[in-house]
Amino acid sequence: MKSKWKGMGLAALAAAGGTAHAQSSVTLYGVVDAGLMYQSTSAASFNPASRNLGKLYRFKDAGIYSSNFGMTGTEDIGGGYRVNFKLQGSFDPGNGRAGLSDTPGVSGEFNQVASVGVSGPFGTVNLGRQIAPIAIAMGETDVRGGRWFGSILTSWLGMNQAAGWPGTSTNGALGALYDSNAIIYESPSFGGVKGLLEYAPGGVAGSFQGNTRESAVLKYSGYGLRLSAVYYNGHDTNPAPNAVPTGFANNRMFYLGALYTLHDFSVSASYSNGKNPGRSNQVNIDMFTAGIGYLFTPAFRVTSGVYYLKDRNNSANKSTEVAAGAEYSLSKATIVYGEVGHVNNKGTMTQTIAYGQPVAPRMATTAVMFGVRHLF
Repeated sequence: MKSKWKGMGLAALAAAGGTAHAQSSVTLYGVVDAGLMYQSTSAASFNPASRNLGKLYRFKDAGIYSSNFGMTGTEDIGGGYRVNFKLQGSFDPGNGRAGLSDTPGVSGEFNQVASVGVSGPFGTVNLGRQIAPIAIAMGETDVRGGRWFGSILTSWLGMNQAAGWPGTSTNGALGALYDSNAIIYESPSFGGVKGLLEYAPGGVAGSFQGNTRESAVLKYSGYGLRLSAVYYNGHDTNPAPNAVPTGFANNRMFYLGALYTLHDFSVSASYSNGKNPGRSNQVNIDMFTAGIGYLFTPAFRVTSGVYYLKDRNNSANKSTEVAAGAEYSLSKATIVYGEVGHVNNKGTMTQTIAYGQPVAPRMATTAVMFGVRHLF
């Protein structure tokens, strides 16, 4: 259950020489998502040289999305303008630990969102650590919604693993799930079309582009159709230990995705390419996805997807993942679900089925998970 505190404040309107009442509120919220998972192979890391440790049975967090806790607030300052803030951090309900931050091996209390912003007729501007617009656009055009088990998210993380991301931080090699120090502008919708622009200064002394991020997103939503086009560019991402930021552009990603819903039937498809612009002969990876879903009743839904990765530099490096799941809403706050996935990695690919759970490289792996997701 969400808890709210509401109060009244006075906002001085100097230009008008008067005062106006401003309505404000703060909401605490959260979700716990966990279950039991079986996986036919396992590994200690995403290293393509890792050996198969065998079958795995475990308590697993995040079958649909991460467990998290946060608070959000908004204040109406009049004239159609609002000031807002949001703090949100993920945690593992199996051990209570907070989720990873940008620093390898270090957790963060509000590792997902820590932002403040202003909205009005011009649109919205938010500042701080935020879920990157590219991640939201990808999830919105995937039938499986970018969930943490067998979706465009786990396939995209497979791209990052192929590019050298060790999985010990949220600072990926291709695209971004979260961006720190970000300034994100979202325009109003014009006939179903809206745009987002992102710039994240790096704060590196002596280097204007050191650690910076920038992206642009164009979306359309209408008549059952969603379209997303994304350009993302990052400097000094996924750095080596103790590396000094130089402003080198090493993270560039393009994404085109579509999802169409007709009555209770949905289909999706996407194409993306991620590469290191300065070393494209080493990192240049394509991702193709397709999905089908059906809403049998307002409480019961089934989704499925196919996710394919291909290394443009080496045709032997490729990976195909298929996943399907069913979820049933027991109430407005509680969902029970079951999911199954199968991935076949070849060459150096290590695409996973479940977020954060490595599979053995160079072989096929199957995973099954049953869980509960509860909002409060």
